[in-house]
Amino acid sequence: MAIRTPFVAVGILLAISAWAVAQSEPVNIPQELAAAAGLTSSEPTFTKDVLPIIQDNCQICHRPQGLNLGGMVAPMALMTYEDVKAYAVEIEMAVGSGYMPPWHAAREHIGTFENERTLTDQEIDTLLTWIANGSPRGEPGEAPQPVSFPSDTSGWAIGEPDLVVRFTEPYLVEDDVEDKYVDIDVPITLDMMPEDRWIKAVEFRPGSSAVHHIIAGSLGGIAPGHEPKIYDAGHSRRLRAGQMVTFQMHYHKEPGPGTAVSDLTEVAIIFYKPGERITHIIESESLGMFTFSIPRNDPNYAYQTEYFMEKDVNLLWLNPHMHLRGKAARYIATFPDGREEVLLDVPQYDFNWQHTYKYLKPVFLPAGTRIELTLWWDNSAGNLSNPNPNRQVRWGRPTTDEMGFGFISFIDVEPINMIVGETSPDTLFRGRAPTGARAPRREGPPGNLRTVGGFGRRQRERSPDSDAGVMRALIMSWDANEDGVISRSEVPEARRENIFDRVDNNSDGVIGAEELEAFLARLGGR
Repeated sequence: MAIRTPFVAVGILLAISAWAVAQSEPVNIPQELAAAAGLTSSEPTFTKDVLPIIQDNCQICHRPQGLNLGGMVAPMALMTYEDVKAYAVEIEMAVGSGYMPPWHAAREHIGTFENERTLTDQEIDTLLTWIANGSPRGEPGEAPQPVSFPSDTSGWAIGEPDLVVRFTEPYLVEDDVEDKYVDIDVPITLDMMPEDRWIKAVEFRPGSSAVHHIIAGSLGGIAPGHEPKIYDAGHSRRLRAGQMVTFQMHYHKEPGPGTAVSDLTEVAIIFYKPGERITHIIESESLGMFTFSIPRNDPNYAYQTEYFMEKDVNLLWLNPHMHLRGKAARYIATFPDGREEVLLDVPQYDFNWQHTYKYLKPVFLPAGTRIELTLWWDNSAGNLSNPNPNRQVRWGRPTTDEMGFGFISFIDVEPINMIVGETSPDTLFRGRAPTGARAPRREGPPGNLRTVGGFGRRQRERSPDSDAGVMRALIMSWDANEDGVISRSEVPEARRENIFDRVDNNSDGVIGAEELEAFLARLGGR
C-alpha cells in the first residue's frame, strides 16, 4: 500500500476517455425535445453545476489532507475554480473513461453498496459539457458552501481518535528489500487502555511508501484502495486491554542503493462510550484458496472455493484479494431452497483498488447457504503487469507470486443487548452458535464456470491494474492501421489539439509508446 499517486494510473486510463468520448460527434437536440426530456438549455457553470458534483464525489480525496485509501493518495486538490479548470483535460479523460471515481463492481450492482463511487450519466454529461464549453466560472453567489471534513481538524478521516496505536520504534526497510513480510508486535498497555473497549471506527495510516498491506487482528487491515472502517451503529469488535497487537506488515519496493525507507505505521481507533449499546459482534471469514496452480501463459485461469454458513447471518461486506495477475472475482450465494444470487461481480479486478464492498442493506443468508467464490487470473504476456508469464504460479506471500482470498464479514441475525460499561460481554456468548469457521469448505478448479456476457474475451483486452496495460488499450483504440503508433490523422479531430498535441512531445505528427508514457508521467507528477 505504498503511497502512490493514482493519477499516474489515472493518466493512462484517463487517456482512454479521449477515445471513448470522441468516438461520436456532438448531437444537436431540438430545444422542444430537450425541454420535454427535462434537459436544461443553459450551459453548465462551475459555481452552479460543477462544484456540487466535485464536492459530493471528488473532494473527499482531492484536497489537502485528503482520504488515504490504503496508500492511494490523490496528487492534486480540486477545491477551487482555478484548481478544477487547471485539470479540466485530465478530468475529462478520467470521467469519460469511467476510471474516476474508482469503483469496480459490475454495473448491475449500482445502488447495492453503501460506499460505491459512481457518477450518474447526468453528472458525467454536466462535467464533459462544461469542459467542452470552455469551463465557464458562473456567478459566485450560486456556489454552495464549502464542505468540511473530519480530517480538516483532527487529521483523521474518522474524526478525533480515542487511541492511536503505532510502532514502538521505526522499522527500517533496507536497500536490498524488494518484497518482505515481517510481524511487528505492539502492546496495548494498561496505561494506554485499562479495560476492554469496543471498536466503533478504525483508520490505518501507512508510515512509508514501502507499505503494501497490513493485517492487524481485531483491528482489521488495509490493502491498496481500502478506506477507513466506520461500523454501523451497534456493530463492533472487541479490543482487549493488555493484549499484543501483531502488525503483519508486507513491504514491497524497488531494491537498490539509497532505496531504504523508515516505516512508522499507526492506526487510529474510536471506541463506543460507556452507556452506548452493542447489538452485533462482527465476524469474518477469508474463503482462502491455497492449492491453485496457474499454468504458464494462461490468460484466463479460474479457481473456486465454496463455503457453507452454519447459522443465520446478515452479510455486511465482501473484499476479494489477489496480486498482480488478478483479473476478476465473483461471489454467488446458493440458498437452501436452490435459489441463486450474485452477491458481487468484479469483472475488472484492479490490484491498486482493492475495495471493500459494503452493502447498503445487509444480505440475509440462512443456515445452509453455500457461498461460491470464483477468482480469475491472467498469467499471459498480454497482462503487462505480469512479472513473468513464463512461470507456473502458486500461492505465495510475495507480490510476484499470487494469492486468492474472498473475505466476507457478517453478523448474527439475532441481536444481543450489551450496554458498554454495564454488561459483562462474556455472559452474552455462552451457548451461542459457532461462527461459520467450522463449516465444511472445498476448493478446486471449477467444474462448470458461469460465463456472463463474453466475460473472458472482454477481460483479455486490457490489464486492469497496470499503467502499461491501459496504455496498450489506448494504442489499440486509436491505432486504426495497427502499426503500433498513433498518427494525428487517426485521432478524432475534436481531440487533436487538446490531447494529441500535448502528447506529441517532438511534434513529429506521431505518438509512440515512449511519448505517451512521458506524458502520463507528467500528469502523475513522477
